[in-house]
Amino acid sequence: MQATRQQILDFLRDHGDASVRELGEHLDLTATGVRQHLTILQREGLVGSRELRGKVGRPALVYSLTESGEATYPKSYDQLASALLTAARDTLDDAAFGELLRRAAEPLARPHLARLEGLTAAERVEAACQVLRDQELIADWEEQDGAFLLHERTCPYLEVAQQHRAACDVDVAYIAQLTGMRVELECCRMHGDEGCTYRMVPGQPVPLASDPSLRLPVTSVAASRTSD
Repeated sequence: MQATRQQILDFLRDHGDASVRELGEHLDLTATGVRQHLTILQREGLVGSRELRGKVGRPALVYSLTESGEATYPKSYDQLASALLTAARDTLDDAAFGELLRRAAEPLARPHLARLEGLTAAERVEAACQVLRDQELIADWEEQDGAFLLHERTCPYLEVAQQHRAACDVDVAYIAQLTGMRVELECCRMHGDEGCTYRMVPGQPVPLASDPSLRLPVTSVAASRTSD
């Protein structure tokens, strides 16, 4: 990132939003110079603008970071997730830890379930793939020997899964919620495969997370503990 434009991003992140005048004073640049940098940042999708209406005169524009702009700054979400999994693993027994992993998938899937209702099994698998694609993942599926194979080419929790295989169980439960079918993980990047492949058979509905007889369909909780 060019130095002046990085300074603009830093100022907007620190202050929330700013006008051309405020940025010019901070950077010791003319209004024209500031606008040139802002135009580039807007074209890259890092900065957006909105009108700020005053009492008189033409509305002024104020600029702020977009979600993409905010995403350029480092986050510690992976470290937090890893720390929470470690604490849960060390605190809970196997049954409670497994229940926690299953329940973690429910709020992830819940916003999408309404539009999946009433679909055929194949339509629902395709819709589940689309949900994953909307989350910027690469996913596709095929039908093979009466079963559906959903291929997830990119891992949504790669850095966490590298430390805690239990993250894979959350993803399996998430796919199960989306498709409405019991899911088995046939291939996994954590096992050295190129991607993750989930196998689903129509007519095998996913059990409720509250069902005490439900067991994780992939790595057992005990295996998750030893591999962490």
